[in-house]
Amino acid sequence: MDKREAIGSWLSGPRAAAEEAGVDFGYRGEQLGLPEDGPGSIARPGRRLGALAVDWGMSALIASQLITQSYDQTSSNWALLIFFVMSVLTLGTIGFTPGKRLFGLRVAALDTGTVNPLRALLRTVLLCLALPALIWDRDGRGLHDRLARTVEVRI
Repeated sequence: MDKREAIGSWLSGPRAAAEEAGVDFGYRGEQLGLPEDGPGSIARPGRRLGALAVDWGMSALIASQLITQSYDQTSSNWALLIFFVMSVLTLGTIGFTPGKRLFGLRVAALDTGTVNPLRALLRTVLLCLALPALIWDRDGRGLHDRLARTVEVRI
């Protein structure tokens, strides 16, 4: 093995090195019984981040323009509260936030398909803590989704 190949496999990560060795991981969502692409498949990270940015932007805009009339630490705290309330209410009732709907995503429970308000509350609390959302499994689900037993899928 050339030194460049060894460094390249190290930089690309253990998954790429294992795939080159012949390990078949399947596609994201295969273990959950979801299709590989199209409606019902696992949402890709770009769409998820875009939806989060829209939801956060709406919350920050509401907080800075309607509540505090400025953008400072107080409006950031209000934005987090607005984001929290909006996420719990919309996920617990219709299954998606405005940003998720704009990007063609919804949150589904693994067992029933619909997210009940308690799961929406748990998922949103963990999402607002930020750290659980940064820890992903091989299907691309964050720790907040795993603990709430939900998955973000395409509509």
